Amino acid sequence: MTSDVDLGRGVVLRAVTIDDSAALAEAYRKNRDHLAPWDPERSEAFYTESGQESATRQLLLDQEAGTALPLVLAEASRIVGRVNLTGIVRGAFQSANLGYWIDADHAGHGLMTAAVGAAVDLARDDLRLHRIQAGTLPHNVASQTVLKRCGFVEFGLASEYLRIAGRWQDHRLFQRILTR
Repeated sequence: MTSDVDLGRGVVLRAVTIDDSAALAEAYRKNRDHLAPWDPERSEAFYTESGQESATRQLLLDQEAGTALPLVLAEASRIVGRVNLTGIVRGAFQSANLGYWIDADHAGHGLMTAAVGAAVDLARDDLRLHRIQAGTLPHNVASQTVLKRCGFVEFGLASEYLRIAGRWQDHRLFQRILTR
């Protein structure tokens, strides 16, 4: 990603940096209850600056290896969300997994739809991927709405797909073919 993408409402989508560690820790602490139903259980260390620095370093290593594109939604010096393309596979597959979240105070204003749309553009135009996949909990209607607005189509249900909020949970699976 070479330049920031203006998402409106004073928020930009940009590449994550190691300097974001403190702001990420603050964002995760602020949104802990908001994200808990949709996320894996997290250790206390996850919510610290050092925990976020470690996680960010790993994502940046994955980016260097060509297997991830970690992005943040930033409002000045605050982080108000994330969009990550992970598990990027080349060869015959040319695919990635999409994950995202937004700050509780910024939800419902179209920012995540704009951010996912921008990530789709990056995946297609910069990374030259063929396909992006995302999964949502069956009752996460807001996330499903974002995906549908960004051209994703549902293609299945994965039983006990991820351990979320302390238990194995089914996920509705969505994909977007980028070469159409």
